[in-house]
Amino acid sequence: MTQLAKARSGITTPEMEIVAEKEKVNVLELRDKIAEGRVVIPANLRHKGFVPCGIGEGLFIKVNANIGTSSDRISLEDELAKLEVAVEAGADTVMDLSTGGDIDLCRRRILEESKVPIGTVPIYQAVVERAEKRGGLIRLTVDDIFDVIKKQAVDGVDFMTVHCGVTRMALDLLKKQGRVTDIVSRGGSFLAAWMLHHGRENPLYENYDRLLSIVKKYDITLSLGDGLRPGCLADATDRAQIHELMILGELTKLAWEEDVQVMIEGPGHIPLNQIKANVILQKQLCHHAPFYVLGPLVTDVAAGHDHVACAIGGAVAGEAGADFLCYVTPTEHLCLPGVEDVREGVVVTKIAAHAADIARGHKLAIDRDRKMAEARKNLDWETQIGLAIDPKKAKKLREENPPKEEDACTMCGKYCAIKQVREYFDE
Repeated sequence: MTQLAKARSGITTPEMEIVAEKEKVNVLELRDKIAEGRVVIPANLRHKGFVPCGIGEGLFIKVNANIGTSSDRISLEDELAKLEVAVEAGADTVMDLSTGGDIDLCRRRILEESKVPIGTVPIYQAVVERAEKRGGLIRLTVDDIFDVIKKQAVDGVDFMTVHCGVTRMALDLLKKQGRVTDIVSRGGSFLAAWMLHHGRENPLYENYDRLLSIVKKYDITLSLGDGLRPGCLADATDRAQIHELMILGELTKLAWEEDVQVMIEGPGHIPLNQIKANVILQKQLCHHAPFYVLGPLVTDVAAGHDHVACAIGGAVAGEAGADFLCYVTPTEHLCLPGVEDVREGVVVTKIAAHAADIARGHKLAIDRDRKMAEARKNLDWETQIGLAIDPKKAKKLREENPPKEEDACTMCGKYCAIKQVREYFDE
């Protein structure tokens, strides 16, 4: 039985108990939200040795880090190092998006080493390993796609991004309206090219029952991907994007009928003033399933600093109701991220998630900031560093810049405002 099936049957699983303890919520209330589809716990029955997490309504906003090889950069050691630093920096989940080298080996090693849930995008491997060996994407067969999905399921992948909403009707809308950046989703572009060449429907949409039968067997959470997400602000919230979202809402209900857990992926590049509307639309059209957003990026011109644009959008989306933020690194749109890029991406996205949790009134998030304020008033540097989202960097900066007065810092030195006011009130 899946987590969803057990929740509907009134069964409290060990995974639910772990999540409830981590989140400091009532386990029966958590179980009810899982039964309603408002919370998911991605936990493949075959994946052992990791700590499950809950994603959805009433919980801390979670952060995902993407890692994985490319056709230009292939190093298993680098990807394992990225996994380690991502989890150390606070990533709640990691996705392996490998498209170069031995993809099976990379995924299996990441699953072995990871202490957090692992996600994938199976169409990547299907295209790279099956289609290219046969002379191109157009030679990809439906069985090729499902063979990879099954293989990754058996390996223990906890959640899978599948672009089931890229339908022929959606492509017609896209063609009629025109876009500046067309399709920027790699998975969406693979499927669109295949569909247009063969004049056929999306095989993941057409064979959705087959997909559900596989993921249900292993209790894999479906992450219904936004293959038509906007790749620039000018394309945001257009008819193709919203049409796909409507399809995903329909597919969500079909998955729930089979006791399959579902979350919905969202854009993308969105102007700041459209983010809240996008979240409201998703929650309404997709029946309050957890919302997993890429960024969103609030400007197209932050190359080299896209993680900042991502954090700004992520904070706004989180406050509006998004449940899961996919990080962006400083190298987005430029190159494959390195280890430190991964760390930076996770940290700034964790800051965005925390800021949104505070805005949503999360008591534990608010309490953490209160404790930080008290530690600052007391000039308690050890506690301040411990409460920081990035304690490693905070400690490093403190140690590299020792003040003349031990209880102050080099910013204010002997003119520390807190010390002066405290001395005045102590007189």
